[in-house]
Amino acid sequence: MRKIIIPPIKCQGIKSKLAGWILEFVKLQKDARWIEPFMGSGVVGFNLQPEKALFCDINPHLINFYNSIKAGEITSETAREFLEKEGALLKEKGESYYYFVRERFNETKDSLDFLFLNRACFNGVMRFNRKGFFNVPFGHKPEKFAKAYITKICNQIEKVEKVTQIFDWQFVCQDFRQTILQSNKNDVIYCDPPYFGRHTDYFNSWAETEENELFGLLEKTAAKFILSTWHSNEYRDNRELEKYSKNFEVVTRQHFYHVGASEKTASR
Repeated sequence: MRKIIIPPIKCQGIKSKLAGWILEFVKLQKDARWIEPFMGSGVVGFNLQPEKALFCDINPHLINFYNSIKAGEITSETAREFLEKEGALLKEKGESYYYFVRERFNETKDSLDFLFLNRACFNGVMRFNRKGFFNVPFGHKPEKFAKAYITKICNQIEKVEKVTQIFDWQFVCQDFRQTILQSNKNDVIYCDPPYFGRHTDYFNSWAETEENELFGLLEKTAAKFILSTWHSNEYRDNRELEKYSKNFEVVTRQHFYHVGASEKTASR
């Protein structure tokens, strides 16, 4: 079994336990791009490690973070120094310091503050209010940034550093519609959108309108695509998926989310 690379930014619904299974369905032709309109954690693409990739998301903080690594502005060394300093202050001052950093980030948009908040907030949730301010509460662990934990994060950053220097990877902040329309017939699009009716922490709204537009674009694209979405749980089925699934192959795998109930995940 392949060892899965875990990205440094945590996201709700991360596909780390499903990445190996999803990649069984991927076949990239030479010179084809791997395209993710909803980058999120990026765990599937990071483990595929294609020569060419377009990682997109409408969350500018996520894109800025990875562009900072690609540009060498954030390294495993600078991240270690920052997390050791900020972690010590969190341990000393407690919850109030977390909210100080949160306020600082909402003013400066600093990518290292974004990393700190992502790892110190409640359950790794990435949520923003209507003004675009990060508003997740503290995770109630003042001693979060132990030496081993910082090393783990820095090792994850180091892996991203290396692959972004080897491969032609682009990180772009843009809407999923723009991203899908930029695809070519040899490309493979991997879509892991917010789950309609289930996710409430996307950077922007995600409702039935967006869901229908996404399905419409995927039906028309000349590129190949894989869509990860929820299929069913013990209480209900995904009716949106039922509307479109007749045109595509659907495979399911049962998966448990720690923030919710056990449910099947569908990839098409």
